[in-house]
Amino acid sequence: MNAQNLSKRLEKVASFVPKGAIVADIGSDHAYLPCYLVHKGIIQKAVAGEVVKGPYQSALKKVKEEGLENQITVRLADGLEAIESSDHVDTITIAGMGGSLIVSILEKNPEKLENVNRLILQPNIHARVIRQWALENKWKIIEEAIVEEDQKIYEIIVLERGNMELTEAEILMGNILIQEKSEVFLKKWSNEVNHWKKVLKSLEYAEPTPEIVGKRQELLHQIALVEEVIH
Repeated sequence: MNAQNLSKRLEKVASFVPKGAIVADIGSDHAYLPCYLVHKGIIQKAVAGEVVKGPYQSALKKVKEEGLENQITVRLADGLEAIESSDHVDTITIAGMGGSLIVSILEKNPEKLENVNRLILQPNIHARVIRQWALENKWKIIEEAIVEEDQKIYEIIVLERGNMELTEAEILMGNILIQEKSEVFLKKWSNEVNHWKKVLKSLEYAEPTPEIVGKRQELLHQIALVEEVIH
């Protein structure tokens, strides 16, 4: 992967960036995504934010190598603190972290979202936490994607401002992804159900404490939710 050729996962994230957007890529690592977006002529300007010194230095180096210092600003900052009002950022990308961490980044500096129209979020796990947050904070899902790369499955959620209603199954699995029922989607959720059934089996021998009983009920409920969708 480099600034000209992204991984399948990041290429999908890039596909949801509107032409002419001003992007803040939070947790930018090597700044591959903003560099790619500028090279492809999709965007003119971007901010690459990194909270860790090593990746920040890598991003600085990469932007310089690509000759994009005038178009991409690299900042060492915690989450959305990388964004300044003078940047006029309207699109935020956050990829490659857990869903809970992504939500905590969004919640930590809500004022930074005031002029933002679109969030493109790619959680490695717990996408449901992002959908729940969107529901509660008046963001609606306008696009979703699911891709498999190197035997890992990733979900991408694209949000714009607005209200939506989601069922419990849609919060867990994604309303658009449920409609599409792609091969990768079916594979992901079949694997999850198999995993949950193994956990259930292991709990059969555990002492039935209130915690264990609660865990069993939760697993049975999730299995029923998912099986109703995939069968």
